[in-house]
Amino acid sequence: MEIISREKYVDSILRYIGKGLIIALTGQRRVGKSYIMRQLVNEIKGTDTTANIIYINKEKKKFDSIMNTDDLWRYLEDKLEEDRNNYLLIDEVQDIAGFEHVLRSLNADEECQIVVTGSNAMMLSSELSTYIGGRYIEIHIQSLSYKEFLKFHKLNDSDENLQKYLEFGGLPHLYRLGLENEDMIWEYLQNIYNTIVLKDVVKRESLRNVTLFENLMSYVSDNAGQLVSANSLSKYLKSQRVELTPLSAINYLKAASNAYIINKVGRYDIHGKRLLETNDKYYFEDLGLRNMLAGPNRSGDMEKVIENAVYLHLKGMGYKIHVGTLSDREIDFVAEKGGKPVYIQVAYLIADDKTREREFGNLMEIKDNYPKYVVSMNPMAVPQDYEGIAHLTLRQFLTMEKL
Repeated sequence: MEIISREKYVDSILRYIGKGLIIALTGQRRVGKSYIMRQLVNEIKGTDTTANIIYINKEKKKFDSIMNTDDLWRYLEDKLEEDRNNYLLIDEVQDIAGFEHVLRSLNADEECQIVVTGSNAMMLSSELSTYIGGRYIEIHIQSLSYKEFLKFHKLNDSDENLQKYLEFGGLPHLYRLGLENEDMIWEYLQNIYNTIVLKDVVKRESLRNVTLFENLMSYVSDNAGQLVSANSLSKYLKSQRVELTPLSAINYLKAASNAYIINKVGRYDIHGKRLLETNDKYYFEDLGLRNMLAGPNRSGDMEKVIENAVYLHLKGMGYKIHVGTLSDREIDFVAEKGGKPVYIQVAYLIADDKTREREFGNLMEIKDNYPKYVVSMNPMAVPQDYEGIAHLTLRQFLTMEKL
């Protein structure tokens, strides 16, 4: 079976090999963490021909017997070798109860290089950070970027293929299904979502009301890129005649964030240069899952999808992202890296002077000299810079390596 390389992630991992750190690859199920592990195995074998590689994939039945700390120790006891470089790779490590104790001991004794994957953020916020704090590095794996999507599906960069990316998203397995098989794609996405909910939300978070959780996910898919507050959640719950406090609903959304279904993005006061604690936005980790949850009546959702795509690309470029507030105006994204901000407005089309004044005018109110961009779906030949603010098409933006 062909393994299509994702060099960006493999190169990031290789930088930390041999540095005495546990490497944790995190991300939603089926974003390709296992394939990246296989690429890593090939890279290690290519540079260390005598390497002793121990690979445990908890999604395979033959590893079902490794359920806890004792099971893991028993499995490893005769596999680590003193005269060779040992590499321990574990897929979906959170499925082994108490795994952190084994990893801490092996890392402390420098017996092997450890690389693990996990599909739940709680693995980092509790087990790893509590027991292995300061001794691990997290590398977050996202679904395919637009450029990777084109590479996987052997497509050229065009408006038509951009539409396919915005519709179906970037889960790597789609290239085996074929983009022409829409019914198979939607069924696959539904099955992936069901697996995430069952394994990473219901089981991991001990969540009981699955129907309510799924209703909330539909609500978030319909409100992607919109401010979500306790008040808006309260109105939604009342409309559904659900007896649940807004705080409990927010905890359900936190469970979805822990499973990497959605990402919470907080607000940032640009003038006051401070984070705001209320009214967040949520964006989906994969566009296809978002569209599957939104259902067939999503024809008017293009602006939401575009904004979500911009968010994912900024995240993939390594930016820390917030929603900007500027008096009574909103800046879609304030992206910061290396202490330097970039400001971005997202629009479906800049079709008239009123829209141009709104989108560019908001950015013009920011009185600093850091880069400012408007991203839209306008045809490639149309966008023009305005008052020193760059106007990019979505295709241009999604193919940029840096801003």
